Amino acid sequence: MSDLLVSRQDGIATLTMNRPEARNALSNEMRAELASVLHDVEQDDSIRCVVLTGAGDHFMAGGDVKGMAESVKKSADELRKEFILRIHDLHPIMFALRRMPKPVIASCQGAAAGAGVSMALACDMIIASDDAFFTLAYCRIGTSPDGSASFHLPRAVGIKKAMEIALLGDRFDAQAAKDMGMINFVVPKAELATETDKLARRLAEGPTHVYGNTKALLYRSLESEFESQLQAEAESFADCASRADFREGVTAFVEKRAAKFTGN
Repeated sequence: MSDLLVSRQDGIATLTMNRPEARNALSNEMRAELASVLHDVEQDDSIRCVVLTGAGDHFMAGGDVKGMAESVKKSADELRKEFILRIHDLHPIMFALRRMPKPVIASCQGAAAGAGVSMALACDMIIASDDAFFTLAYCRIGTSPDGSASFHLPRAVGIKKAMEIALLGDRFDAQAAKDMGMINFVVPKAELATETDKLARRLAEGPTHVYGNTKALLYRSLESEFESQLQAEAESFADCASRADFREGVTAFVEKRAAKFTGN
């Protein structure tokens, strides 16, 4: 059985991390498969929304700490070389999630720990069940965050709260995560799959190219100067206005009906 399950239906690609016996902890196979599948999905125009979730009772409990226990027997130089390569193996996944020209939803249940938090934060939206819990946890095994957590977390919750989460490594529930601006939605555990599907379908029926442009604008705004951001907005609007979904959206507004977007 693969460490990553992939389904494509009605314009939605659902990627399920599939190591439930290990709380979906990252394996080498899972990392490689995620990077490859995300690249394929990015290029697939029939896919208009991506959902990332975990099999069983948990989203993802971070790296394979049991495997790390074998590595720590090595010398300091060997450990440094091993882990810089291992961490760089995560980067194509994070780049792909950020670059994806369509919305990406993390659907979280149970534990999201360590790299599980990093992975969820790299997605565009997070929906969580009311039994979900989060912990950055890196400090508890004597290391600092990876997987882009140090980039996304302060931007989501502010620098002081990010310091608290990263330095204390405490566990907090889904409602606390929502209250601090880390996630978008909290739903009853029994309704997570249904509510995730509703959100994904809503996005998959939207103006996909517009969503891609909007994602790019919002992410670049975190680093842009005012003038360059306004220029990017103008170019993006003009690009969207030249496409079929703009014509449909304007026409539907004038005709007082719901727009039927094709994603183009």
